[in-house]
Amino acid sequence: MITSTHNQQVKHVMQLNKKPRLRKEEGVFVVEGFKMVKEAPKDRIVKAYVSASALSDPSGRTLLADLPFEEVEDQVFTQMSDTQTPQGVLAVIRRREPDLEQMLKQPDPFLLLIENLQDPGNLGTMIRTAEGAGVTGILISRESVDLYNPKTIRSTMGSIYRVPVHITDSLTGLVPLLHQRGIRTYAAHLRGTKSYTEADYRTGTAFLIGNEGNGLTEELADAADQYIRIPMEGQVESLNAAMAAGILMYEVKRQRTGRNL
Repeated sequence: MITSTHNQQVKHVMQLNKKPRLRKEEGVFVVEGFKMVKEAPKDRIVKAYVSASALSDPSGRTLLADLPFEEVEDQVFTQMSDTQTPQGVLAVIRRREPDLEQMLKQPDPFLLLIENLQDPGNLGTMIRTAEGAGVTGILISRESVDLYNPKTIRSTMGSIYRVPVHITDSLTGLVPLLHQRGIRTYAAHLRGTKSYTEADYRTGTAFLIGNEGNGLTEELADAADQYIRIPMEGQVESLNAAMAAGILMYEVKRQRTGRNL
Protein backbone atom coordinates (compact mmCIF):
# COMPACT_ATOMS: atom_id res chain seq x y z
CA MET A 1 0.00 0.00 0.00
CA ILE A 2 1.18 3.52 -0.81
CA THR A 3 1.09 5.52 2.41
CA SER A 4 2.95 8.75 1.60
CA THR A 5 2.44 11.71 -0.70
CA HIS A 6 6.20 11.65 -1.22
CA ASN A 7 5.83 8.42 -3.18
CA GLN A 8 7.01 8.96 -6.76
CA GLN A 9 3.87 7.43 -8.29
CA VAL A 10 1.68 9.78 -6.26
CA LYS A 11 3.75 12.78 -7.28
CA HIS A 12 3.58 11.69 -10.92
CA VAL A 13 -0.22 11.43 -10.97
CA MET A 14 -0.52 14.82 -9.29
CA GLN A 15 1.75 16.35 -11.94
CA LEU A 16 -0.22 14.71 -14.74
CA ASN A 17 -3.38 16.34 -13.39
CA LYS A 18 -1.74 19.75 -13.35
CA LYS A 19 0.55 19.87 -16.39
CA PRO A 20 -0.78 19.67 -19.97
CA ARG A 21 2.75 19.50 -21.35
CA LEU A 22 3.58 16.43 -19.28
CA ARG A 23 0.35 14.73 -20.37
CA LYS A 24 1.25 15.45 -23.98
CA GLU A 25 4.86 14.28 -23.64
CA GLU A 26 3.78 10.96 -22.12
CA GLY A 27 0.69 10.55 -24.29
CA VAL A 28 -1.59 9.92 -21.33
CA PHE A 29 -4.35 11.49 -19.23
CA VAL A 30 -5.98 10.79 -15.88
CA VAL A 31 -9.56 9.69 -15.28
CA GLU A 32 -11.41 9.41 -11.97
CA GLY A 33 -14.42 7.52 -10.70
CA PHE A 34 -15.88 4.04 -11.10
CA LYS A 35 -17.74 4.88 -14.32
CA MET A 36 -14.74 6.42 -16.07
CA VAL A 37 -12.44 3.55 -15.11
CA LYS A 38 -15.02 0.87 -15.91
CA GLU A 39 -15.67 2.26 -19.41
CA ALA A 40 -12.00 2.79 -20.28
CA PRO A 41 -10.70 0.42 -23.00
CA LYS A 42 -8.64 -2.14 -21.10
CA ASP A 43 -5.75 -1.99 -23.57
CA ARG A 44 -5.35 1.74 -22.91
CA ILE A 45 -5.16 1.58 -19.11
CA VAL A 46 -1.57 2.13 -17.99
CA LYS A 47 -2.26 1.76 -14.28
CA ALA A 48 -5.07 2.23 -11.78
CA TYR A 49 -4.98 3.51 -8.21
CA VAL A 50 -7.58 2.71 -5.57
CA SER A 51 -8.08 3.95 -2.05
CA ALA A 52 -8.14 1.45 0.80
CA SER A 53 -11.81 2.18 1.54
CA ALA A 54 -12.83 1.77 -2.13
CA LEU A 55 -10.97 -1.53 -2.32
CA SER A 56 -12.92 -2.80 0.68
CA ASP A 57 -16.10 -2.35 -1.37
CA PRO A 58 -17.01 -5.50 -3.39
CA SER A 59 -17.78 -3.40 -6.49
CA GLY A 60 -14.33 -1.85 -6.26
CA ARG A 61 -12.63 -5.25 -6.10
CA THR A 62 -14.69 -6.51 -9.04
CA LEU A 63 -13.86 -3.48 -11.16
CA LEU A 64 -10.13 -3.83 -10.59
CA ALA A 65 -9.94 -7.61 -10.89
CA ASP A 66 -8.15 -7.63 -14.25
CA LEU A 67 -6.28 -4.32 -13.97
CA PRO A 68 -2.81 -3.44 -12.78
CA PHE A 69 -3.42 -1.25 -9.73
CA GLU A 70 -1.88 0.13 -6.57
CA GLU A 71 -3.71 0.41 -3.26
CA VAL A 72 -3.39 3.87 -1.73
CA GLU A 73 -4.11 5.10 1.78
CA ASP A 74 -7.30 7.18 1.81
CA GLN A 75 -5.67 10.46 2.81
CA VAL A 76 -2.96 10.05 0.17
CA PHE A 77 -5.56 9.26 -2.49
CA THR A 78 -7.37 12.51 -1.63
CA GLN A 79 -4.17 14.38 -2.51
CA MET A 80 -3.86 12.50 -5.81
CA SER A 81 -7.43 13.27 -6.79
CA ASP A 82 -8.51 16.35 -8.74
CA THR A 83 -12.02 16.26 -7.25
CA GLN A 84 -13.36 17.51 -3.92
CA THR A 85 -15.20 14.27 -3.17
CA PRO A 86 -13.15 11.47 -4.79
CA GLN A 87 -14.75 8.08 -5.34
CA GLY A 88 -11.49 6.33 -4.54
CA VAL A 89 -10.59 5.09 -8.02
CA LEU A 90 -8.49 6.72 -10.74
CA ALA A 91 -6.46 5.52 -13.70
CA VAL A 92 -3.81 6.72 -16.12
CA ILE A 93 -5.02 6.21 -19.71
CA ARG A 94 -3.12 6.20 -23.00
CA ARG A 95 -4.28 8.88 -25.42
CA ARG A 96 -5.71 7.87 -28.78
CA GLU A 97 -4.86 10.01 -31.80
CA PRO A 98 -7.70 9.53 -34.31
CA ASP A 99 -6.91 9.43 -38.00
CA LEU A 100 -8.42 12.43 -39.81
CA GLU A 101 -8.72 10.51 -43.06
CA GLN A 102 -10.80 7.82 -41.35
CA MET A 103 -13.10 10.48 -39.90
CA LEU A 104 -13.72 11.95 -43.34
CA LYS A 105 -14.30 8.55 -44.97
CA GLN A 106 -17.44 7.92 -42.93
CA PRO A 107 -20.67 7.91 -44.95
CA ASP A 108 -22.20 11.41 -44.78
CA PRO A 109 -19.77 12.67 -42.11
CA PHE A 110 -21.25 14.65 -39.25
CA LEU A 111 -18.54 16.87 -37.77
CA LEU A 112 -18.13 19.54 -35.15
CA LEU A 113 -15.35 22.12 -35.60
CA ILE A 114 -14.53 23.92 -32.34
CA GLU A 115 -12.41 27.07 -32.43
CA ASN A 116 -10.61 28.56 -29.43
CA LEU A 117 -13.04 27.27 -26.81
CA GLN A 118 -11.73 28.06 -23.31
CA ASP A 119 -14.04 26.42 -20.79
CA PRO A 120 -13.21 22.77 -20.05
CA GLY A 121 -16.78 22.04 -18.97
CA ASN A 122 -18.14 23.36 -22.25
CA LEU A 123 -15.76 21.20 -24.27
CA GLY A 124 -16.54 18.09 -22.26
CA THR A 125 -20.27 18.70 -22.55
CA MET A 126 -19.97 19.12 -26.32
CA ILE A 127 -18.14 15.80 -26.63
CA ARG A 128 -20.75 14.03 -24.50
CA THR A 129 -23.61 15.60 -26.47
CA ALA A 130 -21.85 14.77 -29.74
CA GLU A 131 -21.90 11.08 -28.90
CA GLY A 132 -25.61 11.22 -28.11
CA ALA A 133 -26.40 13.07 -31.34
CA GLY A 134 -24.37 10.74 -33.56
CA VAL A 135 -21.47 13.04 -34.44
CA THR A 136 -18.79 11.05 -36.30
CA GLY A 137 -15.85 13.29 -35.39
CA ILE A 138 -14.73 16.51 -33.73
CA LEU A 139 -11.96 18.86 -34.88
CA ILE A 140 -10.66 21.38 -32.35
CA SER A 141 -8.13 24.18 -32.68
CA ARG A 142 -4.89 23.83 -30.74
CA GLU A 143 -5.63 27.18 -29.03
CA SER A 144 -8.68 25.66 -27.35
CA VAL A 145 -8.66 24.44 -23.76
CA ASP A 146 -6.67 21.24 -23.32
CA LEU A 147 -8.75 18.26 -24.39
CA TYR A 148 -7.26 16.22 -21.53
CA ASN A 149 -7.86 18.77 -18.78
CA PRO A 150 -9.30 16.78 -15.84
CA LYS A 151 -12.48 18.91 -15.85
CA THR A 152 -12.96 18.28 -19.56
CA ILE A 153 -12.51 14.55 -19.08
CA ARG A 154 -15.05 14.44 -16.23
CA SER A 155 -17.58 16.41 -18.26
CA THR A 156 -17.44 13.89 -21.12
CA MET A 157 -18.77 11.17 -18.78
CA GLY A 158 -16.91 8.52 -20.79
CA SER A 159 -17.57 9.86 -24.29
CA ILE A 160 -13.88 10.78 -24.57
CA TYR A 161 -13.22 7.07 -25.20
CA ARG A 162 -15.68 6.79 -28.07
CA VAL A 163 -15.84 10.11 -29.96
CA PRO A 164 -12.84 10.73 -32.27
CA VAL A 165 -11.34 14.16 -31.52
CA HIS A 166 -8.61 15.56 -33.79
CA ILE A 167 -6.53 18.55 -32.67
CA THR A 168 -5.38 20.80 -35.52
CA ASP A 169 -3.20 23.86 -35.97
CA SER A 170 -5.63 25.39 -38.48
CA LEU A 171 -9.35 24.74 -38.71
CA THR A 172 -9.54 27.28 -41.55
CA GLY A 173 -6.96 25.27 -43.47
CA LEU A 174 -9.10 22.13 -43.13
CA VAL A 175 -12.32 23.67 -44.48
CA PRO A 176 -11.29 23.36 -48.17
CA LEU A 177 -10.56 19.67 -47.55
CA LEU A 178 -14.05 19.22 -46.11
CA HIS A 179 -15.53 20.93 -49.16
CA GLN A 180 -13.58 18.59 -51.45
CA ARG A 181 -15.19 15.65 -49.64
CA GLY A 182 -18.67 17.09 -50.15
CA ILE A 183 -19.05 18.17 -46.53
CA ARG A 184 -21.02 21.39 -46.23
CA THR A 185 -19.91 23.78 -43.48
CA TYR A 186 -22.22 25.94 -41.37
CA ALA A 187 -21.10 28.80 -39.14
CA ALA A 188 -23.27 29.46 -36.09
CA HIS A 189 -23.11 33.23 -36.32
CA LEU A 190 -25.07 36.28 -35.15
CA ARG A 191 -24.99 37.58 -38.73
CA GLY A 192 -26.86 34.53 -39.92
CA THR A 193 -30.21 35.33 -41.51
CA LYS A 194 -31.36 31.75 -42.04
CA SER A 195 -32.67 29.70 -39.12
CA TYR A 196 -30.71 26.55 -38.36
CA THR A 197 -33.85 24.48 -39.04
CA GLU A 198 -34.03 25.63 -42.68
CA ALA A 199 -30.81 23.95 -43.86
CA ASP A 200 -30.58 20.34 -45.04
CA TYR A 201 -28.12 18.32 -42.96
CA ARG A 202 -28.85 14.85 -44.33
CA THR A 203 -25.56 14.70 -46.25
CA GLY A 204 -22.02 15.56 -45.08
CA THR A 205 -22.31 18.33 -42.48
CA ALA A 206 -19.92 20.29 -40.29
CA PHE A 207 -20.82 22.95 -37.72
CA LEU A 208 -18.33 25.67 -36.81
CA ILE A 209 -18.52 26.68 -33.13
CA GLY A 210 -16.49 29.59 -31.75
CA ASN A 211 -15.08 30.98 -28.55
CA GLU A 212 -17.50 31.64 -25.66
CA GLY A 213 -16.91 35.39 -25.61
CA ASN A 214 -15.88 36.28 -29.15
CA GLY A 215 -17.50 33.64 -31.30
CA LEU A 216 -15.77 32.50 -34.49
CA THR A 217 -12.82 34.37 -35.94
CA GLU A 218 -13.70 36.23 -39.13
CA GLU A 219 -11.29 34.03 -41.06
CA LEU A 220 -13.02 30.78 -40.12
CA ALA A 221 -16.54 32.21 -40.34
CA ASP A 222 -15.86 33.52 -43.85
CA ALA A 223 -14.66 30.07 -44.93
CA ALA A 224 -18.04 28.50 -44.15
CA ASP A 225 -20.58 27.71 -46.85
CA GLN A 226 -23.39 29.31 -44.92
CA TYR A 227 -24.19 31.30 -41.80
CA ILE A 228 -27.02 29.95 -39.67
CA ARG A 229 -28.74 31.42 -36.64
CA ILE A 230 -30.59 30.06 -33.64
CA PRO A 231 -33.65 32.32 -33.16
CA MET A 232 -33.93 33.85 -29.68
CA GLU A 233 -36.53 35.88 -27.86
CA GLY A 234 -36.15 38.75 -25.42
CA GLN A 235 -32.81 40.54 -25.07
CA VAL A 236 -30.63 37.44 -25.26
CA GLU A 237 -27.83 37.97 -27.79
CA SER A 238 -26.21 34.55 -27.69
CA LEU A 239 -26.40 31.14 -26.06
CA ASN A 240 -23.83 29.19 -24.10
CA ALA A 241 -21.48 27.55 -26.65
CA ALA A 242 -22.26 24.01 -25.51
CA MET A 243 -26.01 24.70 -25.51
CA ALA A 244 -25.89 26.15 -29.02
CA ALA A 245 -23.84 23.22 -30.29
CA GLY A 246 -26.30 20.79 -28.72
CA ILE A 247 -29.28 22.41 -30.43
CA LEU A 248 -27.55 22.23 -33.81
CA MET A 249 -26.37 18.65 -33.35
CA TYR A 250 -29.80 17.38 -32.43
CA GLU A 251 -31.36 19.06 -35.45
CA VAL A 252 -29.06 16.90 -37.59
CA LYS A 253 -30.15 13.81 -35.66
CA ARG A 254 -33.79 14.80 -36.11
CA GLN A 255 -33.41 15.22 -39.86
CA ARG A 256 -31.40 12.06 -40.35
CA THR A 257 -33.72 9.83 -38.34
CA GLY A 258 -36.71 11.30 -40.15
CA ARG A 259 -38.77 11.89 -37.02
CA ASN A 260 -39.32 14.46 -34.32
CA LEU A 261 -37.25 14.10 -31.17
